[in-house]
Amino acid sequence: MKKIYWLSFLFLPVFLNAQGDDLLSMLGDEKTIDYATASFKTNRVVNGHSLENTAKGVLDTKFSHRFNPLRQGLYDVFGLDGASIRIGADYGITDRLMVGAGRGTYEKTIDGFVKYKILRQSTGAKNMPVTLAYVGDIQVNTLKFEDPSRDNKFSDRLAFTHQLLIGRKFNSKLSLQLMPTLIHRNLTSSPTDKNDVYAIGAAGRIKLTKRVALNAEYYFVPDGQLDAAYVNSLSIGFDIETGGHVFQLHFTNSPYMTYKGFVTETQEDWFFKNDEGKMLSGIRFGFNISRVFTLVKPKIQ
Repeated sequence: MKKIYWLSFLFLPVFLNAQGDDLLSMLGDEKTIDYATASFKTNRVVNGHSLENTAKGVLDTKFSHRFNPLRQGLYDVFGLDGASIRIGADYGITDRLMVGAGRGTYEKTIDGFVKYKILRQSTGAKNMPVTLAYVGDIQVNTLKFEDPSRDNKFSDRLAFTHQLLIGRKFNSKLSLQLMPTLIHRNLTSSPTDKNDVYAIGAAGRIKLTKRVALNAEYYFVPDGQLDAAYVNSLSIGFDIETGGHVFQLHFTNSPYMTYKGFVTETQEDWFFKNDEGKMLSGIRFGFNISRVFTLVKPKIQ
């Protein structure tokens, strides 16, 4: 009996461990999927979208300004006397799907978009090295037609954007993404402007502290698609998180905040020469203010 007792005592941990493994397997907790989060502090890098989505049930209100060029100096308070403004709101329908809309002063544009995460970077039970998202955007120019006698159509007011976001959060400090982009404009300002414009964007984030990050984005449009007066958009700035707000302070050469604007209609480089050969700067100060509100609280499992 003593031998049986000691044998039972020795094999009891093995038995309990096996039973515990079986129980975890039955509960589905044997191995979980860990999704990458906080690749960027908000769903925008500067002007364009980032890898991040607004969370399910959350409303993200945005107030954006792009001021005049800094080169006016004190006379123009370094550009603060004039501004292009956009006010918008984004909403997370699911963790993968979000929608948004806004209205800007440039061409009195109304815009709306849908954004869906096709793939999500993850480790664990499912290993996915990158995040892949699709952005579909529509913009409506609501200015009065310059020539009322012309055969004006509502379709002339429309522009569409299709974009893929392909990116990866490499570690807690560094995130990078590429943004192949197609913009279709039903009406262009000149015959040298193509209706369909292809561009490629690149963006990144470097986390400096717990609440501050350095962001940059650049959109390159290959030659032969736009009028010679248009240039590529470059933006660099800081994200500062303060509780429910994220302040994005940046410098950019584009005053526009919709894809049609900053990708295809930016007119001044960061540094350029005028017709007289004088070196000038097209740098502008701007900001985005993001404030989130939880409208639908997540269910506790």
